[in-house]
Amino acid sequence: MSVTSRYKEAWEGFWREAPDEEGAVLWDAEPVLTVGIHLALFEPHMRAAGLPVVDVGCGNGTQTRFLAHRYPRVLGIDLSAAALEHARRADPAEQVEFRQVDAAERTEAEQLHAELGDVNVYLRGVLHQCDPADRQPLVDGIAALTGERGRAFVVELAEAAGTVLRGLAESPDGPPPKLAPIFAHGIAPGEVADAAVPEYVAAAGLTVLAEGELPLITTEFTPDGTRIELPSRWLVVGRAR
Repeated sequence: MSVTSRYKEAWEGFWREAPDEEGAVLWDAEPVLTVGIHLALFEPHMRAAGLPVVDVGCGNGTQTRFLAHRYPRVLGIDLSAAALEHARRADPAEQVEFRQVDAAERTEAEQLHAELGDVNVYLRGVLHQCDPADRQPLVDGIAALTGERGRAFVVELAEAAGTVLRGLAESPDGPPPKLAPIFAHGIAPGEVADAAVPEYVAAAGLTVLAEGELPLITTEFTPDGTRIELPSRWLVVGRAR
């Protein structure tokens, strides 16, 4: 596998301990507040809207199931077998296909592309959670999946989100309940420089076709009941031609 064993083990541990309840994980927000908003930005740039859609880093599959109601073939992939167990339990009718795939391993991405052909990719909040050495290989894998006709919607925490998260973690009362397990498992989100993401995209042979800023909605709330939203940036990327 391309990713470091420490990173993979951290995610296996996190998902083994995560509750099954909807919204129990920090980023498991309602699809209407997440992927539903993202699709309005993504779909105008799809060169071929009928392509399969791959949700990379699908986790427990909440956003994947929403995508499956809009597109004829949707595949959720994740590095973590424990995450995929959550996803399958939440989909007893097996309406969505979930597979364990390391998208940062070029061979695995190419094998999936050989099976599906060009695909449109949804990538939400994955790059900033990767170990630094795995970030460029992950974007290279996205390039392999999209091929010539596919597009990828990439949304990542902005640099400023790291400051917000660290402030929450260092609160006198301790980190919020849904943030604590992330740090406890050695997962450090929000550490990718804003300027680095377009550089990864260019190095993978892709072009930024559109970009903007949006808050990334979480399922956690401050003591006064305000939902925690984190600064994020989104990009639509693909082959320029």
